[in-house]
Amino acid sequence: MSNMINMIEVTDFNAPQLDVYARLTEGQLLNRHEPQNGMFIAESPKVIERALDAGCVPVSILMEKKHAEGQGREIIRRCGSIPVYTAASDVLTQLTGFKLTRGMLCAMRRPAPRTVSEVCAGARRIAVLENVMNPTNVGAIFRSAAALGMDGILLTPAGSDPLYRRSIRVSMGTVFQIPWAFLDEDNGIRALRGMGFTTVAMALKEDSLNVDDPQLMREEKLAVVLGTEGDGLAPDTISDCEYTVRIPMSHGVDSLNVAAASAVAFWQLGRRGHR
Repeated sequence: MSNMINMIEVTDFNAPQLDVYARLTEGQLLNRHEPQNGMFIAESPKVIERALDAGCVPVSILMEKKHAEGQGREIIRRCGSIPVYTAASDVLTQLTGFKLTRGMLCAMRRPAPRTVSEVCAGARRIAVLENVMNPTNVGAIFRSAAALGMDGILLTPAGSDPLYRRSIRVSMGTVFQIPWAFLDEDNGIRALRGMGFTTVAMALKEDSLNVDDPQLMREEKLAVVLGTEGDGLAPDTISDCEYTVRIPMSHGVDSLNVAAASAVAFWQLGRRGHR
């Protein structure tokens, strides 16, 4: 290994340098008062690689010692001289409170936020998440969006942050591959319509179109709007959208989890962008 590598064996669980991994809450990492100093945690080599590929700046690494010459070697090389804290697997589990996915965490600076205009520029298919609160759902929706033809994602500020550790992990790092921004809740849907998007509310209403309706497939630019777990979309949001769309159900099932519904909707409505 290069002499630049700064390997540090973990001996003191209370070392302040380890706070970012062991003691800071997601809110503290986000640092709403000084967002330019906010950080996030990327977990597993694949996710860390995707964050690095997207230009995210690493601060330190926490990893199982055995991976330093294995799956983590290239990542360590890419990260230069930042501190690389190492320990055995059981020590890391005791420190962080959970078993590390593939034995590696990386603390990184939050990237500068994008604007809605930046995300929508040139986009033909956008997903909009209204108050989706569960980080697992947010991560799953990002993974589906990246795989199934969405060009970007917009989120209301009250929902879960895409850079929460669990969201990043569940997304498999696609939060770094698909552009996203926070939407102005007061006029968000109207703003999208002003940019030329046809807005589609995914909601359970009797007069809803089926998700495979030919009308939808003919639309050049679509914004697919998904609501919070349980309650779904706010009535005002539905009324602001040009279409209300539902996924046909069978066996008496009335709805899907928002992440599952997103995958179905993106598969059907995102195909226009691939033709």
